[in-house]
Amino acid sequence: MNLLSRIDPMVRLLVLAIALAVVLPVHGSARDAVQFVSNAAVFLLFFLNGLRLPRHEVVAGMGNHRLLWPLTLWVFGGMAMAGWGMWQLGQGWMPPLVALGFLYLGCLPSTVQSATAYSSLAGGNVASSVVAAALLNILGVFITAPLFSFLAGGKEAAFHADGLVKVVTILLLPFVFGQVLQGRLGGWVKEHRPLVTWMDRSSIAIAVYVAFSGAVEQNFWTRIDAAGWLWLAGGTAALLVIGHCGAWLVGGLAGVDRANRVSMLFAGAQKSIAMGAPLATVLFAPDIAGIVLLPILLYHLCQLVLAAPLAARLSQP
Repeated sequence: MNLLSRIDPMVRLLVLAIALAVVLPVHGSARDAVQFVSNAAVFLLFFLNGLRLPRHEVVAGMGNHRLLWPLTLWVFGGMAMAGWGMWQLGQGWMPPLVALGFLYLGCLPSTVQSATAYSSLAGGNVASSVVAAALLNILGVFITAPLFSFLAGGKEAAFHADGLVKVVTILLLPFVFGQVLQGRLGGWVKEHRPLVTWMDRSSIAIAVYVAFSGAVEQNFWTRIDAAGWLWLAGGTAALLVIGHCGAWLVGGLAGVDRANRVSMLFAGAQKSIAMGAPLATVLFAPDIAGIVLLPILLYHLCQLVLAAPLAARLSQP
């Protein structure tokens, strides 16, 4: 029980969602109803994000150009190209949708909560971490899908007008509503932080469950052989090294102080399952989404395992 309690709650919830999808996948006529629930949960997730992020912090954080510009270029430039390279190298070696998943992983923005938490533990600039990660996620609403579609250039990854409408409706509009209603409901969010955190995690878990249900229905385990799973693990490890070393190097080249460099490390290397899972259910067909999500799911689990000892090491003088 002690060991279980030490595992990140989000990790436990993701494992539970995947296990439930394997044992009891949603299919047939029930899929539309569950997909509606998932979309509603994602809408709520981004509405709460809008309520949580104070507008004055956004304005103040946008002034830290020395951190934000290099970080944005690394997250949506360097990491996207690393994902593209992994996708190219995986042609003929990995299952095609797993290889495509690495490109999708590279195009995603960083996490908000864990990047901020571990930056704080490591002695980073917490205010910069919060604003940088939040702004990257806002940019991700506009950038991730079209960037992924452009780099993939294939029929399966085409980003059409209906996809843009879904992204704006389910991700962007609720965030804007949250910002508008922040004065009225912001206090409620602060007073009910445990409930809001539970709602956040549940929304992500529902999106993962829906995506994996489609993959289970298509017997995804028969489409990935033992070599494919090894390539998945190896590719994830490679991107973790590239993500962390690259973000740390970019921080040094940008000339930021150590606190901001630590913030850039976690915001630049970590990838957001909170954006990745909901967006995948919007962009991909049900039988595709679950397999494409495999790299980001494994990456997310590994980044949390790596973050704690890394933060402890960086916190030492």
